[in-house]
Amino acid sequence: MFAAVMVFAIYEGTKNTVTMIANGEKEEVKTHAETVGAFLAEQEIKVGQDDYLSHTAEASIDKDIVIEWTEADQFTITVDGKPTSAWTTSNTVEDILAKADVEITEHDKVTPALNEEVDANTAISVEKAYEVTILDGLEEKKVWSTSTTVADFLKQHKITLSDLDRVEKDMDELILPGSEVKVVRVEKVTDVVEDSVKFAKETKKDSSLLKGSEKVVQKGEEGLVEKTYEVVMENGKEVKRELKGEKVIKEAKKQVVAVGTKTVVASVSRGTDTKAAAPAPKKAAASQPAATSTKTTKTAAPAQSSEPSSSREFYVSATAYTASCTGCSGITATGINLLANPHLKVIAVDPSVIPLGSKVWVEGYGHAIAGDTGGAIKGNKIDIFMPDRSAALAFGRKQVKIKILD
Repeated sequence: MFAAVMVFAIYEGTKNTVTMIANGEKEEVKTHAETVGAFLAEQEIKVGQDDYLSHTAEASIDKDIVIEWTEADQFTITVDGKPTSAWTTSNTVEDILAKADVEITEHDKVTPALNEEVDANTAISVEKAYEVTILDGLEEKKVWSTSTTVADFLKQHKITLSDLDRVEKDMDELILPGSEVKVVRVEKVTDVVEDSVKFAKETKKDSSLLKGSEKVVQKGEEGLVEKTYEVVMENGKEVKRELKGEKVIKEAKKQVVAVGTKTVVASVSRGTDTKAAAPAPKKAAASQPAATSTKTTKTAAPAQSSEPSSSREFYVSATAYTASCTGCSGITATGINLLANPHLKVIAVDPSVIPLGSKVWVEGYGHAIAGDTGGAIKGNKIDIFMPDRSAALAFGRKQVKIKILD
């Protein structure tokens, strides 16, 4: 019995003491195991490839030793909605993601934060960042974003909106890869401008002026008005203008024009019969008694001078026209009806050279009145009225002397 006790005491006394720290719990164990691996097998501890073991399985146990073993936990990670997992003994998010070979950039969104400590029941989420284009007014830039709403995206990038600004996306719409967020900067400004006001024109009949002539009685003057507009600007460009008020600075002054209604009727010069005494007979011969007799006969009066005197005379280029042409009214610019009075002597003139209504004498035509105008009659040109077309064609074009009689 004593021998058995001694043997047992010797056996126990030769064991090494192993301090085992398993998953944070400490326990001292006596063992004859020569290696760490044999000791763990003796303790029925299976070490996984991701577990933490302070010594290798081949390490020898030849004296008291402290062995630390931490069993790895399985962590679930979601990357852009796709699940993956990692076994590790570390409990920080950053180490867990590294174990899972998930690369993180500064723009990615990780929940919980990288430096937080978690347990196996904690869900780890990673949202990978992607480029998004922001058009802020006239400024365009590329930024990084993760899947979030437009409202959160603007807040994340510190983009503030005024009451008039607008975003051309719904605020609860998700920002997706390749998205473009357009912010329209809107402002209202007041614009005050001065604008001219056209004057009105009034005409009134004047019987002292020849028909077809005009005279400005009162010269018109433009007015001035101040207009106030509310202008809507989008990204610095005007898109809407609304008149809010007007203020008259200067009233417009109407223009009054007198329009002539006077009609001039041409008259034809006619000769006047006169009485002339017949010449006395020759005296009779002396042997014969003298006889005298007086007899009155009618003879034509001396013809009028073919070229009357005038204070103004010059040469003009003369052509002839008729009132019976196709489309012609037969009414002159001064109102003379040539169709009803085919034997009147009328000429068409340039009023700036020969005033309308003037009495004239034309070489080869006689006394006439300047009673008509014509589109081609400019300067020292006249057009002579003929009663029929053949006479007008026969006249042709010639240089003639003209005299202004009044």
